Amino acid sequence: MEISLSQREELVRILRKRFEENPKRHPNIAWISVQKRLESNESVLFALFEMERTGGEPDVIRYDEKEDTYMVCDCSLETPVGRRNLCYDREGWESRKESKPEGNACDMAKSMGIELLTEEDYRYLQTFGPFDTKTSSWLKTPLEVRERGGALFGEFRYGRVFVYHNGAQAYYRVRGFRGKVSL
Repeated sequence: MEISLSQREELVRILRKRFEENPKRHPNIAWISVQKRLESNESVLFALFEMERTGGEPDVIRYDEKEDTYMVCDCSLETPVGRRNLCYDREGWESRKESKPEGNACDMAKSMGIELLTEEDYRYLQTFGPFDTKTSSWLKTPLEVRERGGALFGEFRYGRVFVYHNGAQAYYRVRGFRGKVSL
């Protein structure tokens, strides 16, 4: 879970450029405050590196005063290309008898050091523009839905956000997941 010095410098350069190009996502947040937290947290840098490597285009979208944390989220227009074609979780993946995909969203997120977006996070992200107009993203699913075999996903169609359900074992070429990390 380490990245090289050159990878770290390039990542910070990319994040800063994206931050500066998208000020509406983070009004009243200064880059220097974000950068200080980035540079002091190796596990967050690794998570952001993985988000960037898989096509997530992470950016700061929220500051929580109560928790004193910044939320960094995947801001790619479509669900990250390097995180598609996955079942929701291991249980869903293991229940498939045939045509198993390579993995599942929950395990991949954990290995990257990130969390799946909640429905609330997803709806908040959508206030910055339409995301997932051609794809869909698995969302962190409440236990009462998951215990019944289902999992939630979101997408933007017909000018609005839809959150719907599918069996956790389902996977589609255009469904992946978006993640977030706090710093």
